Amino acid sequence: MGTVTIGVSIAVPEPHGSLLQERRAGFGDAAAHGIPTHVTLLPPTEVEATGLPAVQAYLAQVAAAARPFPMRLSGTGTFRPLSPVVYVRVVLGAEDCGRLQQRVRDASGPVARDLQFPYHPHVTVAHGIDEAAMDRAFAELADFEAEWSCTGFALYEQGVDEVWRKLREYPFGGSVVPPQGGYPDVERGTIASR
Repeated sequence: MGTVTIGVSIAVPEPHGSLLQERRAGFGDAAAHGIPTHVTLLPPTEVEATGLPAVQAYLAQVAAAARPFPMRLSGTGTFRPLSPVVYVRVVLGAEDCGRLQQRVRDASGPVARDLQFPYHPHVTVAHGIDEAAMDRAFAELADFEAEWSCTGFALYEQGVDEVWRKLREYPFGGSVVPPQGGYPDVERGTIASR
């Protein structure tokens, strides 16, 4: 059967996901329409196709042990000059994302792996395009804001056409988003679950 390339991520919900995907395409990033807007938990990882059931079972365990948490995106950042990426910043939920990605990549699991760079949750909006377009992405999305309740993650597979497709969603085991100080909208429960 060979190998498949998988990834695990938190989807950015609508209408924000489509908006950022369209903006990414508009900046000239040719990969934009093949990559759903997301926060990565497991970067592209090659696994044996026969090992997918074990990966799926393990991810179900990770999700069952997790609880929903508030997510908020605000403003832009960049990894340049180290890496040609402009992103929208995760300003609430970053620690939760960090804990989740550690569990997904745990040495006891089927997708244990090291990262090329230290984990930094973000939403890519431009990658590998010319500097002027990167500057435009950084400036034009500087005021971008979005917030929602993160209630799970998903497993994706990259096709031979380079398009990422969702294989399965993994809802978290808990149902209540804990209140977070300093974010009254979260405490009032006005962030819609997706």
